[in-house]
Amino acid sequence: MAEIKTLLFATDFSKGSARACDLARSLADTCGASLTLLHVINEFSDRNARKVSAEVYEKLAAEIEKHAVEDMQEFRDRYFKDMPVTTAIAVGKSHEEIIRQAKKIGADLILMGTQGRAGIEKMLMGSTAERVVRSSPIPVLTVRE
Repeated sequence: MAEIKTLLFATDFSKGSARACDLARSLADTCGASLTLLHVINEFSDRNARKVSAEVYEKLAAEIEKHAVEDMQEFRDRYFKDMPVTTAIAVGKSHEEIIRQAKKIGADLILMGTQGRAGIEKMLMGSTAERVVRSSPIPVLTVRE
């Protein structure tokens, strides 16, 4: 069995992520692994976003990042207060950034919560977890909400 020394826990601060916290803590403790919490801010891809001035766009992006930092601190304090963790916030396409960050830190495992989408919603929106599972060269463990 492969040794887990570095664990990346990707979170969107949802119920699914909160539920996966116990497993992330347990795995990190049991394996003696370092744990990194990652949140990805999705880039604006809507063509209308390009129509706003650069100043407005930058202010909005800064505000979103500020809230993400606050949410990450709250998430860390709530679920990982008594253990050493590293936090990271990235901007981009969630599935691509999760894999990129996992490679960057040399993660042996990616852990993430997943929501149980079905039907047309899944077909139209897809799933970040599914995209990570399909694309990642690093093993991925998903925890269903």
